[in-house]
Amino acid sequence: MEKTLTAPADSGLLDVAALRARCEFIASTNADYRDRMRRELLAAFKQANAAGRERAKALLFADGSGLQCAARISWLQDQLISVLHDFALNHVFSAGHAAPAQHITVTAVGGYGRGTLAPGSDIDLLFLLPAKPAPWSTPAIEFMLYLLWDMGFKVGHATRTVEECIVLSKGDMTIRTAILEARYVCGSGTLFDELNARFDREIVRNTGPEFIAAKLAERDERHRKAGDTRYLVEPNVKEGKGGLRDLHTLFWIAKYFYRVRDPAELVKLGVLSRNEYKLFQKAEDFLWAVRCHMHFLTGKAEERLSFDIQREIAEALGYQPHPGLSAVERFMKHYFLVAKDVGDLTRIFCATLEDQHAKEAPGLGAVIISRFTRRSRKIAGTLDFLEDRGRITVADPEVFRRDPVNLIRLFHIADINKLEFHPDALKLVTRSLKLVNHALREDEEANRLFLSILTSPRDPALILRRMNEAGVLGRFIPDFGKIVAMMQFNMYHHYTVDEHLIRSVGVLSGIDQGREKEAHPLTFQLMPGLEDKVPLYVAVLLHDIAKGRPEDHSVAGAKVARKLCPRFGLTPKQTELVVWLIEEHLTMSMVAQTRDLNDRKTILDFAEKVQSMERLKMLLILTVCDIRAVGPGVWNGWKGQLLRTLYYETELVISGGFSELSRSERAKAARETLAEALADWSQKDRKTYTRLHYDPYLLTVPLEDQVRHAGFIREADKAKQALATMVRTHSFHAITEITVLSPDHPRLLTVIAGACAAAGANIVDAQIFTTSDGRALDTILVNREFPDDADEMRRAATIGKMIEDVLSGRKRLPEVIATRARNRRRSRAFTVPPAVTISNGLSNKFTVIEIECLDRPGLLSEVTAVLSDLSLDIASAHITTFGEKVIDTFYVTDLVGQKITNENRQGNIVARLKAVMADEADDARDRMPSGMIAPAAIPQQKRAKAEQ
Repeated sequence: MEKTLTAPADSGLLDVAALRARCEFIASTNADYRDRMRRELLAAFKQANAAGRERAKALLFADGSGLQCAARISWLQDQLISVLHDFALNHVFSAGHAAPAQHITVTAVGGYGRGTLAPGSDIDLLFLLPAKPAPWSTPAIEFMLYLLWDMGFKVGHATRTVEECIVLSKGDMTIRTAILEARYVCGSGTLFDELNARFDREIVRNTGPEFIAAKLAERDERHRKAGDTRYLVEPNVKEGKGGLRDLHTLFWIAKYFYRVRDPAELVKLGVLSRNEYKLFQKAEDFLWAVRCHMHFLTGKAEERLSFDIQREIAEALGYQPHPGLSAVERFMKHYFLVAKDVGDLTRIFCATLEDQHAKEAPGLGAVIISRFTRRSRKIAGTLDFLEDRGRITVADPEVFRRDPVNLIRLFHIADINKLEFHPDALKLVTRSLKLVNHALREDEEANRLFLSILTSPRDPALILRRMNEAGVLGRFIPDFGKIVAMMQFNMYHHYTVDEHLIRSVGVLSGIDQGREKEAHPLTFQLMPGLEDKVPLYVAVLLHDIAKGRPEDHSVAGAKVARKLCPRFGLTPKQTELVVWLIEEHLTMSMVAQTRDLNDRKTILDFAEKVQSMERLKMLLILTVCDIRAVGPGVWNGWKGQLLRTLYYETELVISGGFSELSRSERAKAARETLAEALADWSQKDRKTYTRLHYDPYLLTVPLEDQVRHAGFIREADKAKQALATMVRTHSFHAITEITVLSPDHPRLLTVIAGACAAAGANIVDAQIFTTSDGRALDTILVNREFPDDADEMRRAATIGKMIEDVLSGRKRLPEVIATRARNRRRSRAFTVPPAVTISNGLSNKFTVIEIECLDRPGLLSEVTAVLSDLSLDIASAHITTFGEKVIDTFYVTDLVGQKITNENRQGNIVARLKAVMADEADDARDRMPSGMIAPAAIPQQKRAKAEQ
């Protein structure tokens, strides 16, 4: 679709007359020196292009219009190509006076064909040849292309006759779309007009449904590849859901089917309302502004709005911080609101066409289904809504105005009847949002219907997402509306806050309906026994509803829940339970991941906070739903096992059954279970390898891993290996697991972490155990690097070999670590102020040191080295990574097994650790051990005694 935007005469992008005059001068002074003429011509064009684009960049910062910027660069490109075309014909091939029938045509296609061009985008050109091209045509085209390439442009091009264009477009939808968007740049206007006329007559006429079906299928596949959600926190501005390509799909279909030249004509046709059209205009201008800034900032065609550039783009667009939200978070919230508008309106537009021209059979063949042949039927229990081919639609345009509760009832009826939504119904909902007022929010029936949707035994997440996309959810619950499209500027959360909450409800529904039995066996068992599930569903939906506020979101969220729950119809008892769950929704996760679950005080403190089994069950389920909905790869079996261990230990305390005997009996049962799993082993081996582990290992590690470890240790013993490593990949979780068997040593974790850093592996979690014969069995999780399992296994084997070489003394770490440290890329996108907390109240036996800072390769190695330098014995370590932030907890004593109580010593520990966390300890790496670790000389680490 051609744009009417043009560069203003006073834009200063390019003095076309001056460029032509310079070209004439170059031609006149270099007539006999073709190579020199080309060099000077290239220099002139490069200078003109650079100056023009710099001027376009300055104007973008001045007026902020993305569409104008894209139009200016397109105009600049047009002028450069036109001048180049004329120069080639007049001065290189002497064809300026050739007969008009011999002239070629240069047309812009793709995004460039729409009259918009991003600073780093490809230039797509279609060269039209006459039926009988002149001998100079192809050389002239090659001359132009080579000069454009030498200027640094990426040029996509095709050279065809009009007849070839028509033939190819019949069987290739990509070519058909390109020709649909073709725009005249220079050359023969007659040839271009002929292409347009024939294309309209021979291709477009009567093929609207075919084109629509292909474009909708193409859109769906593009969305699938991009993640099928517009709420990814690093969105693709061009290809992502709600991005510019969705607008392009609208333009293509509008131009092809409705035969319009300007999107404004869609208002006259009744396809869009005037307000919807204005919304599209604003969205397009905003997305173009973001895209142009991205290209200017990175110097390339960057389409992914990554964390690395979000802050700078926000600054360029003038966003300012707000209490509770940084400038970049405000910018990204605006981005997602725009993407939501684009996605919703495009979906309504495309769904309307899809409904009018549905395919009866797969493939490109399609037939028009007349709007007059629809057969709507009544839905039991309502006169306001009808079913139309599996979709719920309105009985008349006054449905919502007549009874605003119908804005909620529509979604409730769709849920209980498992109906999709008719585009006419969604369009009417969008245009009726003003009816969602205070009266509707306080309406008892409306709240009853909403609670029924939330706790539906079918698919509540789907209905809530439809309500959110239509704008109803944020209006009905204004506090939810505040977090719609809100992102959190960190690497941990993959989705916006509203999408995270809806996904959390989806996980809860899956557990409730038994679909998560294998992934979450404990929650599957607990769910049916809950006295009342309603508070849990409400807590899951609201647990992050206060994100983006100055105060702690758990505390603020509890206040919101105290206000909302009575409105939803919850009793005072239910309300108090929801409030408590939201206040404590992070507690179980943090205790499980950052505390020593084998320390009795950890369990007693947690049990005191929970107090009842019903709370414990619900908090566990809420925690699972929360972690699972953060994003792909965040949840793993390790976290599941930690949560189960915390649950079982706390259950014993709350039920009054906590005792060393109970724990011992459970460990005994676990040992017997392991022995049964090793039934095909000899009795001697079973006895040896089941007695190898202390109780914490048996109570914490899943049986599957215990069996793997037993086999691994037995093979190492048979081979008489003092040092051994075992690796496996977890492609779904994007992590790789490395298990190390080694003689125990106080600095073992430091050495392993250093070896991983030397091999370029970033540790995201660690599990440390000591065997009864004085060996260490440590499992390290590192970030995955390769998508292919075979490649990742080779990398993991290299890391394992590095660990073995360092532990055996064959390699020395300090030099390698130092080199990696110098070349390390620090993340400019994130800042996490280093923090160190020392507590003697979290454990009866140990001092607990917790550090929080920005994660980086080698950090764990440096921190543990400092702890060893400070004569601290690490009994257990808990490594937890939340995206770019790391929270590591170390249970330590001094060398005689006592807590660290001296304030001066504590202050020294904090200072030394903060220096390392800030990467200021230049000599920290030099203190790491690198010599041979002789098994006979290794003192057994005190953590083994602590584990007993």
